[in-house]
Amino acid sequence: MTMRHILGSLIFATALAVAGCATTPKGEPSPQQIYDEGEAAFKKSRYESSIELWKKVRDTFPEPQLAAKAEIGIANAYFLNRDFIEAGAAYAEFRRMHPTHDLAQFALYRQALASFELITGSDTDQTPTKNAIALFDEFIKKHPNSEYAVKAQEKIASCRNTLAAYELYIGRFYYRTGKPAAAVGRLEGALQGYPDFQGHDETLLLLGKAYRETKQEQKLQSSLGRLVREYPSSKYLAEARSLLAGKP
Repeated sequence: MTMRHILGSLIFATALAVAGCATTPKGEPSPQQIYDEGEAAFKKSRYESSIELWKKVRDTFPEPQLAAKAEIGIANAYFLNRDFIEAGAAYAEFRRMHPTHDLAQFALYRQALASFELITGSDTDQTPTKNAIALFDEFIKKHPNSEYAVKAQEKIASCRNTLAAYELYIGRFYYRTGKPAAAVGRLEGALQGYPDFQGHDETLLLLGKAYRETKQEQKLQSSLGRLVREYPSSKYLAEARSLLAGKP
């Protein structure tokens, strides 16, 4: 065999070896097959299985389109499995990796929804509420004509009501624990920051009481007078009138 033939054989063998390394080993499923398994599990609501399978797809560095499908699938599976912390992180990562993808808008909306779903009430830490407002606001600014824009506005309104109720909760706590000046600060902030809150009849009553404790008679009259004018059906009306009349 001539040197030319030997070199040709070596080059051909090397090419085969490289090609073998670049493909899925014989007998193992391809990334597309693993993705399809994950999709089948997802359709059966077996979200943990679909996440595990799609993570395998993502970690094999498949072609970009399949990788993106696996990544958004992981986020969706977390969300539907009510693992909202993991879902929010997965949607954020998808947006970071694929900022111009067609589903980036959807990922931002779902990221905001994941934060919204972490809200547990008006008497607990409000970090998820504030995060949800920021994300929904970002969504509306970026996609004002989206089909989700109206729902995003509704969620923001709901979050703001929760924050107003939280301020009222803190103000109520301060008043009941003998800190009327601190109560005034929180309650005035609630009135100014969340004017559309439906529970401000209680805010105004508590403010009136706190003003009485801090010897602010003019503000007492203003606060309780506003309650009487603006909330004629309030359950706090009789108490407000009694305080206005100077009764204990």
